[in-house]
Amino acid sequence: MIVVVKIGTSSLTDHHGAVSLEAIDKLCAEVAALRGQSHRVIIVTSGAIAAGLPALGLSGARPIDLATLQAISAVGQSRLMRVYDDVLARHGLVGGQVLLAPLDFVHRSQYLHARQTLRRLLDLGVVPVVNENDAVADDEIRFGDNDRLAGLVAHLVSADVLVLLTDTAGLHTADPRLAADASLIEEIVEIDHELEQIAGPAGTVRGSGGMASKLAAAKMAAWSGVRAVIAAAERPGVLAGAVAGEPGVGTVVRPRDTRLPARKLWIAFAVGAAGTVVVDDGARAALVERGRSLLPAGVVEVRGDFAADDAVEIADPSGKVFAKGLVRYGARGLTEVAGSRTSDLADGLPHEVVHRDDLVVLP
Repeated sequence: MIVVVKIGTSSLTDHHGAVSLEAIDKLCAEVAALRGQSHRVIIVTSGAIAAGLPALGLSGARPIDLATLQAISAVGQSRLMRVYDDVLARHGLVGGQVLLAPLDFVHRSQYLHARQTLRRLLDLGVVPVVNENDAVADDEIRFGDNDRLAGLVAHLVSADVLVLLTDTAGLHTADPRLAADASLIEEIVEIDHELEQIAGPAGTVRGSGGMASKLAAAKMAAWSGVRAVIAAAERPGVLAGAVAGEPGVGTVVRPRDTRLPARKLWIAFAVGAAGTVVVDDGARAALVERGRSLLPAGVVEVRGDFAADDAVEIADPSGKVFAKGLVRYGARGLTEVAGSRTSDLADGLPHEVVHRDDLVVLP
């Protein structure tokens, strides 16, 4: 099996916020155990900023400005990788750093290069250690958290299992920190809005994710045909249990039968919507039933202030969102051409509001 394991900052640091050698050693020991069973493993890790803060003598509140965070990440990434290299070596393994950016999944050539590199590393017996390239990432175009990155990596390498390690045993019926009667949800067939509401917001001040982002990553994995497991990083033997399908190891999200292409997976789950385009029933039928592009003639309302190439939600006349895509008009320009037939458009204006190659029909 190909196993992608994601571990976040909150699971890699101690109560002071420093990188925990004990936590990384536990993770690498379990990775070595999987390798001993002939599984191939990719680690997606956070922690560069946590590793960089003490090196720069910074303490107290974490900086919030992008330039400082990128600088801290640049300092911390090499130190974090040094820890992984040393600990993996003690377990007889070789680590290889891979830094990825969102555009590596959007552009076909970069996607293929990234896939080729990761597959070759696995063929060579290396454990790829993946992180976002935070030092140069554009604040407007970035993963935002490594849970989504892990979901995309699982798609990239056609993984069999995605394990999302966190501070709790998995998704519960309520926040276990607040509700004593909260119980573990052991299996999810389909992630719906009710489950997303249960997941709630980000979980800790040190981590950028939380249960909501892990559920989003699991959803991405499910749409990639990959089984996902959300489980506690501190659980003994958690990786072996997740791979073997051990009952109660965490929350298991079943894979779907259909597999989205990487670009559409990115559009559907990894890019935030900047607005909403409301369409008529005829346009909805054309998009959902016939796989067509959205044309200006089908647009009845434009909501939000978005630019060309932004992601937008597409809703029917009742307001129900049924699709998402990359729009070729800005909000103002789309308002001006809404309802227009293609033959009535001025020269040079796009004929499609959202091209079918940039559109995903949501469940």
